[in-house]
Amino acid sequence: MSTHEARLQALRDQLKRDRLDGFVVPICDEHMSEYVGEYAQRLAWLTGFQGSAGVAAVLPEAAAIFTDGRYTLQVREQVNGAQWQYQDVPQTSVAEWLSEHASDGGRIGYDPWLHTRAWVQQATRALAERGAALVAVETNPVDAVWPDQPAPSDAKLVVHDERYAGKSAGEKRQEIADWLQGRKADAVVLSALDSIAWTFNVRGQDVSHTPVALAYAVVHDDATADLYVATEKMADDVAQHLGNAVRVHDRAAFASDLAKLRGKTVVADPERAVSAIFSKLDKAGAKTLALREPTVLAKALKNPVEIAGHRAAQTRDGAALSRFLHWMSIEAPKGGLTELSAAAKLREFREATGLLKDLSFDTISGAGPNGAICHYKVDEASNRPIEIDSLYLVDSGGQYLDGTTDVTRTIPVGTPTAEMRDRFTRVLKGHIALARAIFPAGTRGSQLDTLARQYLWAVGLDYAHGTGHGVGSFLAVHEGPQRIAKSAGGQAGTEEPLHAGMILSNEPGYYKAHEYGIRIENLVLVVERDMAGAEAQPLGFETLTFAPIERRLIVTETLSPAERAWIDDYHAEVLRIVGPQLEGDAKVWLEAQCAPL
Repeated sequence: MSTHEARLQALRDQLKRDRLDGFVVPICDEHMSEYVGEYAQRLAWLTGFQGSAGVAAVLPEAAAIFTDGRYTLQVREQVNGAQWQYQDVPQTSVAEWLSEHASDGGRIGYDPWLHTRAWVQQATRALAERGAALVAVETNPVDAVWPDQPAPSDAKLVVHDERYAGKSAGEKRQEIADWLQGRKADAVVLSALDSIAWTFNVRGQDVSHTPVALAYAVVHDDATADLYVATEKMADDVAQHLGNAVRVHDRAAFASDLAKLRGKTVVADPERAVSAIFSKLDKAGAKTLALREPTVLAKALKNPVEIAGHRAAQTRDGAALSRFLHWMSIEAPKGGLTELSAAAKLREFREATGLLKDLSFDTISGAGPNGAICHYKVDEASNRPIEIDSLYLVDSGGQYLDGTTDVTRTIPVGTPTAEMRDRFTRVLKGHIALARAIFPAGTRGSQLDTLARQYLWAVGLDYAHGTGHGVGSFLAVHEGPQRIAKSAGGQAGTEEPLHAGMILSNEPGYYKAHEYGIRIENLVLVVERDMAGAEAQPLGFETLTFAPIERRLIVTETLSPAERAWIDDYHAEVLRIVGPQLEGDAKVWLEAQCAPL
């Protein structure tokens, strides 16, 4: 099955054997992770789509792939339209499409370990209107026809030292126990991998670029816990770190052990726990409370040690990026660079710090028209030369023990057009407006999103992604619950109040299809501000990322005095923080880049 067409046919043949009239294939694992291990890349294997968010629906005579605005261009380049219908989310949904295309009386399969209970209920209702049924499968039919499916990682767990975590695992479990007692609950099921890593102060290598281990956990109201992880992943130092209050079991025992919670009041997170977990708890006779599990907000509110670690990580990462930008200023005009060679060089600069553990995601290295693909992932087939008189967009980050970074810069190679400079300046003005925002406690991300879009909206432009996402501490580069994005009917994160201690990205952009892309991204920390007469605690953002913003793309005369002052102040901080780490020509270059406008 060397072609995706053959793989689709093999799946259809398997569905016939399984007496199913369709099947739904998400990018997901048993933990509702955004980024998943190779074994769970079922959608990529089936369709060729390399994005991080998408779903496919396969019927005997039709198939569709569903992606949001970040992947509108990418999905059409990677997935064959002769076999797959392109469907745009949220304009439509898998449930809506199935209700229109499934056969009357059809049996549509789904893997209950890869979907939320809410999705199952929605799809069940939609199919019922068609006279069709949603059927949970015991064995995923994609796995049955994937002959060389990778095995899950067997990498060892490692201890995440308290000097980086800022709080012991025992303290965290006690806080969870107190939370449970306040809700008269006996236990909480943790299935999100970053929640488990954070709770137990452990890390792993089971998911590319996210230092987590495949595991489940149940934390009880007496602060003890059951941790389910493959036995070969445990080491003596991890067992000693976990202590006697944490009982370790094989990961394979998790599903059956949920029966032991019979008669208990158990919290399970409806956004993070898959449908199968709720079904197992219901079957066991547990009383299930569908609540957001308590680690989510606690993990987002960084403690002083984590904040200090982020600042240290950003300082070294900003120097690595600045060295790369200097290198690009010399090498790119010569010609000969490609998206892959530039991304490899940027990684070299980060590795030279001696502290890089991994990238925080696959570097988005987009030259010219590839920069217009928001979440573009370069490979040998798509690798494009970085040409003169074009824009190059690079979105990248590093994983360090003390912090996770994420930064985007847009680089002109040769002479940018007047349109490019105008669009860049509008994106910059939006970035500055958000960076300078002062807002009362209780403000949601959706209420701030317009600040970043206003200058694009003024000329009929926009971008099809959120403006900001949360970031973890040596954890997930995309971390909830906070976001800065358009409100989408209460979409998770956009209605989460921002609190001091949260870290988010500030990343407005503009993308001209088939021509170029622009994005300016820094990470910011929510902090308390002093304001005389304020009736609610004012909050604002402290910028954490320090690397020069390309001045050749700025139409300076369109900036207000306050915007010019922000740029000059920002570049002065870049020079103060990054400058001492550079030397020679690189430092001279940085000084020129950071000179007042």
